[in-house]
Amino acid sequence: MTQINKNSADNVNNEYKHSELTAKIIACFYKVYNKLGYGFLEKVYEKALLIELQKAGLKASNQIPVKVHYDEYIIGDYTADILVENKVFVENKTSVSLCEEDEFQLINYLKATDIEVGLLFNFGKKPEVRRKAFSNVNKNLRSSNESA
Repeated sequence: MTQINKNSADNVNNEYKHSELTAKIIACFYKVYNKLGYGFLEKVYEKALLIELQKAGLKASNQIPVKVHYDEYIIGDYTADILVENKVFVENKTSVSLCEEDEFQLINYLKATDIEVGLLFNFGKKPEVRRKAFSNVNKNLRSSNESA
């Protein structure tokens, strides 16, 4: 198997919110990708990534419920794959390539919560990483205890 050697430290942009944390998370993604390769179900990668994040000393939880509000009403639920350090959502895919719908799914998690940064990973034939951010300044949030 070809090793994907992505040095996440090279890609750290200190202007981004949580850039050091996202660099660590991305490094964990590449460790998992290099060990498992392509072809497993999303749940396999989710569990492996959760292990790798915890080995890196990061607080990570999986299957995080996200409530969707419309005015004062709860109108739906999402389940985010992983939340790291209560700061970054991680959404995993296993498709040929990421598409716009995948990106909007992650953006919607960010819109619905007080979390401002998300990473979208694709464990496809070629690994893909996308970083999304949505500032709380642009959100109409309920109290933070109703969020993820």
